[in-house]
Amino acid sequence: MGATDAIFPATLIREIYRVLGEAWGPQHWWPAQSRFEVIVGAFLTQNTSWTNVELALRQLRTAKVLSIEGIRRTSLTELEKLVRSSGYFRQKAYRLKNFVRFLDENHAGSLTRMFSQSSEKLREQLLSLAGVGPETADSILLYAGQHPVFVIDAYTRRLAARHEIAAEGVSYNELRTLFEQALQGISSARVRGTSLPKGASHKPSRMSTAKRSESSQVFNDMHGFMVAIGKNYCHKLAPNCQACPLGSLLPAAH
Repeated sequence: MGATDAIFPATLIREIYRVLGEAWGPQHWWPAQSRFEVIVGAFLTQNTSWTNVELALRQLRTAKVLSIEGIRRTSLTELEKLVRSSGYFRQKAYRLKNFVRFLDENHAGSLTRMFSQSSEKLREQLLSLAGVGPETADSILLYAGQHPVFVIDAYTRRLAARHEIAAEGVSYNELRTLFEQALQGISSARVRGTSLPKGASHKPSRMSTAKRSESSQVFNDMHGFMVAIGKNYCHKLAPNCQACPLGSLLPAAH
């Protein structure tokens, strides 16, 4: 029998968190100095690498427009130039302007007012905006608003399928609920390990170390772990299961 033959999905999710928490510790997601920077990053990271996002954020910061007021007063044409490195720059510039318009019209331009709503209500509002899908909405809720919402991405889907936590075609909300319920009530990984993954962990920042609930911190950690596993081991075409710290948790079929 394989290591996970008789393990329920929720138990396996908690074990994955424990193993990676002990090995790596907090990944310091999301790397940003403000809530609005997180939101901008959530839009810019769509369909591109974080390296390209960092370049665009640097351009916005240098131009002194990485703020609600900055995006509000910058012309669409100029904004397109500043975020060009992130790809799909016309769409992304429009979506940033549209988000600020939404914030002004619905929350008097205040992120504090926006994030004071329930997760469910705000998620519904965010999903109504152009270019905001479930992953972007949940990233904004968790990383900018400190709401206890788990973010599902391609890395998490791939790991869940290979470890037989859930089928490949499972819906976003079903997989999100599974992870949220499994991770409720456990303690966060507070001690950084000695074997840090490459290309996933970040230096501590104002937002990565912001005060948050235990559930929000655990969800934050776990998403960082999924990114690290996906980037370093659980590759789409040639997974390196032998070197992966989760290799021993794979079912016998793998």
